Amino acid sequence: MADSKLQAELNEWCDTEVIDITHAILVVGVGKDLEVAEIEEELHTVRCWGRVRVRGSKPYSDGDGVLVLCECKEVIDPRIVPPEVRPNEGAVWKIITYAPQPTSSAPAEDFSVKLQRFLASEGKTLADIQSMSSTDESVLRAMVDVVSRTTKTQAESHGYRRLRIFSGVTPTPAGEESLEYWLEQATLMVQESELTEHEKRRRILECLRGPALEIIKSLRLSKQGATAQEFLDALDCAFGSAESAEDLYFSFRLIQQKSGEKLSDYVRRIEPFLAKVVKKGGVSANDKDRVRVEQLLRGAIDSDLMLLQLRLKERRSKPPNFLDLLSEIRTEEEYQWEEALADAVRTQTGPLPNLWPCSSAEGETVVGV
Repeated sequence: MADSKLQAELNEWCDTEVIDITHAILVVGVGKDLEVAEIEEELHTVRCWGRVRVRGSKPYSDGDGVLVLCECKEVIDPRIVPPEVRPNEGAVWKIITYAPQPTSSAPAEDFSVKLQRFLASEGKTLADIQSMSSTDESVLRAMVDVVSRTTKTQAESHGYRRLRIFSGVTPTPAGEESLEYWLEQATLMVQESELTEHEKRRRILECLRGPALEIIKSLRLSKQGATAQEFLDALDCAFGSAESAEDLYFSFRLIQQKSGEKLSDYVRRIEPFLAKVVKKGGVSANDKDRVRVEQLLRGAIDSDLMLLQLRLKERRSKPPNFLDLLSEIRTEEEYQWEEALADAVRTQTGPLPNLWPCSSAEGETVVGV
């Protein structure tokens, strides 16, 4: 198999596994009996690509051994990657990388060629841009808009924080994230970023290991077009809590304020539990604010006076949202703290002297002490 065919194989394989090709190498001629750990150990002797993880293997139709797809920690520079690796035993392994880009010493392309290539990558033609307007000025404005939006997406793609490793192993290994925290970060990336769907899936896959990666592989075999959100749903289903919506709601209702715990701390503590109940369907999103207030009235056993001041019982029909409620509670806590401080000062120093003039019984003006 020629290098061009092997590079095409690498491109297709990376697309299938959702791996960034600039972090991938194709190892050709690996012995069929070698274990994954042995392959990775041999490749770790080459420093230019950093840590290596085997992502798949398949038969090599044009020679002995198998083809092995590896993902590398470092960005691959085809100019410095060795063409082959010589293991301690067996045949030489050939290394295939993505095709290097033309260097700056190559003749500069004509602007029209660059423009045509850019439009082709966006699935557009000059006719599409010209159809937006009849004037040359508007055509230029349309082109600037397309380029700026594309540049913004590319910048975000490079700048968004990479997710931490998640394997689904219990207890959570050192250097990994727990499922709950990892899902929060991954959900934020999927729902809030402007990355393409392909890039979102790739970013999720690149940080999965062990059982978690196997779950997503099984999902992709059963559903080729699975979205990034479906990846997260599958991981939550496989490794998340198995409690039903009713069980979660019952557990939420049992959470009480601790002795000495501020009401603001209590409302912050119950909020993640309420979010889980809503996510599982135990409480509708429309009833979330009402249920929160009811739980405060039920579980805040150390803040009766403050609950009266906030008049939450009378406001159950039109409850405040989480942020408004938290703001009201903190304002009341600050007021009560200032009152308690003033009482403490008066207790230690006695009543403040009256320096205002007052009338004596005989009508004379005196200064009270």
